[in-house]
Parts: sequence; C-alpha cells; structure tokens
Amino acid sequence: MVLFDKRVERMLRHPRRDGPVPPPMDDDGPDGDDDAVEALPPVGGSRFALRALTPGLTSLLHYRRAWLRADVFVGVAVAAYLVPQVMAYAGMVGVPAVAALWTSLAALVVYALLGSSRCLSVGPEATVALLSGSVVGRLAHGDPNRAIALAAALSLVVAGWLFVAWLVRLGAVSDLLSHPLLIGYLTGAGVLMMAGQLGRITGTQISGDSVIAQVRSYVRVAGDTSRPALLVGLGTLAVLFAVHHLRPSWPAPLIAVVLATISSAAIGLREHGVAVLGHVPAGLPTPGLPRIGASDIEPLLVAGLGVAVVAFSDNMIGGRAFARRGDRFDANTELVALAGVHAATGLLHGFPVSSSGTRTALAVAGKVRTQLYSLVAAGVVLAVLLFAGPLLKELPLPALAAVVIYAAVHLIQPGEYAWLWGFRRSEFAVAVVTCLGTLVFGILTGVGVAVTLSVAEMVARLSRPPDAIEGLVPGLAGMHDVDDYPEARTVPGLVVYRYDAPLFFVNAEDFRRAALSAVTEYGRPDTPVRWLVLNVEANMHVDVTAARALARLHRDLAGRGVTLGLVRVKHDLQRQLERAGLLTLIPPDMIFPTLPTMLAAYWTQFPDAHDIDEDDEDDRDALAR
Repeated sequence: MVLFDKRVERMLRHPRRDGPVPPPMDDDGPDGDDDAVEALPPVGGSRFALRALTPGLTSLLHYRRAWLRADVFVGVAVAAYLVPQVMAYAGMVGVPAVAALWTSLAALVVYALLGSSRCLSVGPEATVALLSGSVVGRLAHGDPNRAIALAAALSLVVAGWLFVAWLVRLGAVSDLLSHPLLIGYLTGAGVLMMAGQLGRITGTQISGDSVIAQVRSYVRVAGDTSRPALLVGLGTLAVLFAVHHLRPSWPAPLIAVVLATISSAAIGLREHGVAVLGHVPAGLPTPGLPRIGASDIEPLLVAGLGVAVVAFSDNMIGGRAFARRGDRFDANTELVALAGVHAATGLLHGFPVSSSGTRTALAVAGKVRTQLYSLVAAGVVLAVLLFAGPLLKELPLPALAAVVIYAAVHLIQPGEYAWLWGFRRSEFAVAVVTCLGTLVFGILTGVGVAVTLSVAEMVARLSRPPDAIEGLVPGLAGMHDVDDYPEARTVPGLVVYRYDAPLFFVNAEDFRRAALSAVTEYGRPDTPVRWLVLNVEANMHVDVTAARALARLHRDLAGRGVTLGLVRVKHDLQRQLERAGLLTLIPPDMIFPTLPTMLAAYWTQFPDAHDIDEDDEDDRDALAR
C-alpha cells in the first residue's frame, strides 16, 4: 500500500473530475525529492523522428534500476483503484464490464509508449464515459453486442479526429474550455451520472436521456424499488465515503466492491433479486474492426468530435496540473498519444478514454518515475482478465452504480461557484448556463454549449478590451494610464493611446473609433493635437480588417491635421504592417522604439509643447526617463 503524506491527502480530499486537483508543485516535485523529477533524456530532431513521437518509449529505454521498486509498487496500487472503477464506468457506456478491462489494457500500454507525461494514468474516465454512453445508448437500442461495436467504432473515430488535429497542429484546442465552463460542465455531468444510475441502485427499469425524463421515469416505478438492491447501493456508498474521509490513501472503490462481492456470495443476493455481474469471459478479445452500419457513420463522426475535444482537454488539464520539473508535456505530442490510444482501444473492442485524476494522484503520491507503472498496472489487468473472472461473477450491480455516484459527487464543487460569484459575476453566469445546458440538452450538446460560450466570451473580451491614454506621472518612470494616476499630465498637442488587445476584425472598428475619440477628448483649446502616437506593445497581431482600419484612421487624422505615429513596435508587428502597406503611410521617423525617444522627438519638433517645470526635480526626472 502506498504511504501518503499530508500533502497527498489534501490532493485526494479535493478531487477533480473522477479524482483530485493537485496543488501547485514546486521545482522539487510534490514530495521534495529532486531525484524523483530528474529530467529524462531529450528527444527530437530529424534523425530521431520516431523517438520524438514515442517519448514514453524513450524514457523506458533510459530506465534506471533504482526507479523499479517505486514504479512496480505504484502500478499495483493504481490497478487496485482501476479495476472496480472502470468496470463501473462500463455501465455508463452501456457495454459489458469486461469491455472496460479491455479498454484499460490497451490504453495503459499504448500511452506508456507514446505519452509525454510520466505520471498520467490514461484509461476509462467518468465524463468521457458518460459522453460516449449518451451516443452509444441512443444507437444501440439495448443490444450489448451492438453497443460494443458502436463504442469501439466511436473510439476509432475519436482517434481519427485527434490525428487530424495533430496534422494541423491544433494542440491549443485544449484551451477552449475555460475554468468556469469546466465547473459548469462537470456539475451537469455529475448530476447526469447520478440520474443515470437510479435504475441500477434501486433495481428498477427507467428510461429517458435527460435528467428530467429519468427522474419522471423513476417516479412512475418508485413502488417497484428493490430494498435489497437499494441497501447494497447505499451500503457501498457509505463504505466509499467512510474510507475516503478516514483513510484517503486506501483504494476506496476496491475495498467497497470487494466487501459487496463477498457479501453477495455469502448472503446470496442473487436469490434476493439483486442483479449481479454474472459471467465474465476470460482471456482477450480478437483484435479487429467493429462492424457497424453505414447509417451509424454520420452520428458517430459528429459525436466523435465532441468526445475528442473533451478527452483531449481533460488529458491536457491533468497533465499540466501534475507536471513536474523536467517534464516536457507537449500538447501536439499528446494528440498523437491519445490518437494511438483510441486506435488501440477501438481495435480491442473498447471505448473512448481520457486520464483519471484519482489514479494519477496515486501515482504522484508514490513518487512514480516513469510510465513503467502503467505497464505494471496493465499486467495486473491482464491477470484479472485471465484468472479473476469467476471471482467477479457475484459482484452486485448496485455496488458498481454506487462507485459511479461516488465519482459523480466529486465532480460537483459548490465552493467553486461561491468563488466565481465573488470574483466575477459574468464568469459565475457562464458556469451556471453551461451546467443548465448540459442538464437540459444532454452531455454532447453541453460540450457544444461549453465550447461556444468559451469562444463567445473570448471574442467579447477581445472586442472591447481595456485602453488607455498615457501621460507623465511626477516621480514615476515611463508613461502611465491617466485614469490610474490623477496627478498624471498629458503632453500638450500629443496623445499617446494604448489599445490592449491584438487588432483583428472583431475590434478593428472599435479601435478606430476609440482612437479618434481620444484625439477629440484630449485636445487642448490652446494647443490642438499634433500627434497621435499608438503605443502598440500589446498589439502583436494585425489582420487585414484591422490593417484597413489603421489606414482609415491615418486618413481621418490627416484630415484633422494630426500626424499618426507608432511606438514600441515589435519586429513581428512591423513585418505585418509592412506587408499590409501601412509603412508607406507612416514615415520611418514616426516609428519609435521607446516612449522616451518618442517624447524627445516630439519636444524637438515642438519646443512650445515643453511645459515641464525645469526647476521641479520630479519633472526633470520624468523628462530624463
């Protein structure tokens, strides 16, 4: 059993998705052991293309014997969590429990070879399983064999989307789901997960794809609730939460499921009407392509895109959160790794996966060195598939439903909503809307709502970003926003304007209007505006629409007798402006590298605007700067 320190206990007490969010790690890793985070040998270069695509394999090829004990120990501990956990998730997808073990075996082995994280535990995960199940269940119509084929086909589709994303270098797609959106999405997913287990934990038959439909369906059959099934489910839940709070280092799902299985065999729960897992086929399935109909391809393609976005985003969030010094966790490398994982799970008749926070935290707590621990865990899963089938047949299904509910509860974090409310109401609203969208329209549509809201929020922020008129502040170097410093003074006849965002089609006209308004607002009756100088330090990108807006701004200013200039122009931006033909409008002597050089040029040309008091020490310092 892995011995957890107090820091790791905190990690397990604050779960993310189906597991914990780790605290920020310092340069010495989570345990202060610098050896545990020693950088692995570099990969890459044209001569080592294969090793660049297989960073996990590269780390294994440079394995040190001193790491073996920890990796083996952690691998066994992770497998103890994994087996009961993923078997519960199989029910969410609508496939037999053994399919989760096939999935885990393929995911653990392939990610160990291709993944760029040394600690991520990749395999079945709650939200991806729920998302996959919403698609598979709608198309399978209760046929378990068809559900296996559809889930495997969905996994192959996800692999295809991830591979396409790698080809066009779309690693940044992992940033589409902002924190408020994830909070809302995971809350909705957690409620959907719990509603989906109502039938299993009560021993009733319910139907419906939404929370409201499932609750209504249960209300109609509530009188048929099986008391033995409900007692098994509630008892398993009690064990899960008791172990989690009293002994967070222990594998709560394994303990709860083992106790439930022993009780089932001893009491004979099957004879009391409690559904059990039944026969678990031994051995491995024959790899092959799933057989599906042509009519299934279109819905799987659409659903696969949503699953790919969620799976990859989840993997990137976990990988970044658990990264340690020396890690080279790369988004595009992870696209290749996850594509390979999904291709393998699809061919082995599994279902889509992502990374598990609980299992990854367990690996970090055990001071894992490499992905060898995943290969050890895969060995344990293989042993279960080959030898443990008879031991699992009496496992009660309400106990597996309790494991899912236990994971779902950890997805719902009221404290996050309270924090968002105190930080910014608009982001709180985004989280609530995303949650409601997931609950009302379903898990797949909820993903679309989350991504759409994320993009819309980003565009809204960029379309009306902060701006500033800059002036001199006595005793303070540089030029600063006059709204931040009441004592700031603008230079007569000079308006220095800063627009804090890249310039593109969304904000191009707003930028032009705001710059013209600045000229009108800060012109002095005794000294008309002579120069409008744009401080472009925040404008690292200009598209065609913004370039045209700049040209119109130049024309409008020229009509007023105002000269347009630029200051703090980065080389990348200067090349863009040159390609757009704007540098033919703005002469070289109106492009300045720094604010002091711009001020010196202005005062040289317009000495009458030099209203600084030479006898004032602060003003002399400001001028010198």
